[in-house]
Amino acid sequence: MMNTLKEPRKITGRNVISLLQTLDIHSGEINLLAEFDYLIEAPNWTRDGNRLIYNSLGRLYSFDLAARESTAIDSGYANQCNNDHVLSPDNSHVAVSHHTYEDGQSRIYVFPLQGGAPELITPMAPSYLHGWSPDGGTLSYCAERNGEYDIYTIPVNGGVETRLTDSPGLNDGPEYSPDGQHIWFNSVRTGLMQVWRMNADGSGQEQMTFDESNNWFPHVSPDGQWIAFISYQKGDVAPGDHPANKNVELRLMPSSGGEFRTLVRLFGGQGTINVNSWSPDSRQLAFVSYKLKE
Repeated sequence: MMNTLKEPRKITGRNVISLLQTLDIHSGEINLLAEFDYLIEAPNWTRDGNRLIYNSLGRLYSFDLAARESTAIDSGYANQCNNDHVLSPDNSHVAVSHHTYEDGQSRIYVFPLQGGAPELITPMAPSYLHGWSPDGGTLSYCAERNGEYDIYTIPVNGGVETRLTDSPGLNDGPEYSPDGQHIWFNSVRTGLMQVWRMNADGSGQEQMTFDESNNWFPHVSPDGQWIAFISYQKGDVAPGDHPANKNVELRLMPSSGGEFRTLVRLFGGQGTINVNSWSPDSRQLAFVSYKLKE
């Protein structure tokens, strides 16, 4: 089943106001950090707790939480980045999915988080980054090969990619658990998009959510205890699509499985929580909600 976002494209904005916010998973308190009169997406929290890294119109930015100010990160020619960006475990580097000038297809690149020249990791396209192993050695991503979207891994220095899933339909959003033992992902193989988990080598694939929603992008808390994910209403979207400008929920479930609870209902979807945005203390989530301009 095709995901309409997984196509060649030039990075463009939407006619929205973006609200950068944090949410305390225990108290439910929501804090508005900043309002932008243009599109921003997908905040990562740095491990020192001082910054959020987000993307806007093809570039990455660093948001200083104390000063409430944004600074552009130099990414060289990688200026068509989408909202798939992941920080290395030591936060020295960032990996991105950049739509190359030659064919508009997404490929994965790595460059220093402080800014610098990008290095190509996945020559094959399209490849959409989602995870970086805790030991720093491997990237996980969704890729289309021969008409099928599956989950792959590749050494962070490049090399031969390894295919981990082979079920028909979209398999997406692969992210490592903090202990490196599992990869969490979402798959449409049962009809609706649901959260799954597998061993890091692809074995032991196990469905973890079972409700009548389309559940996307499971993010594991740094302490390994919780999974946050975004849910679309059944019938509101195709199971293989995660569009913008929808009424969605951010949900939380134990990493051992079991019942979820809704943290917040908001207007968003694409761009809200595409990347792992947990705070280092596993207490808060950063996310983006949106308002349509008049």
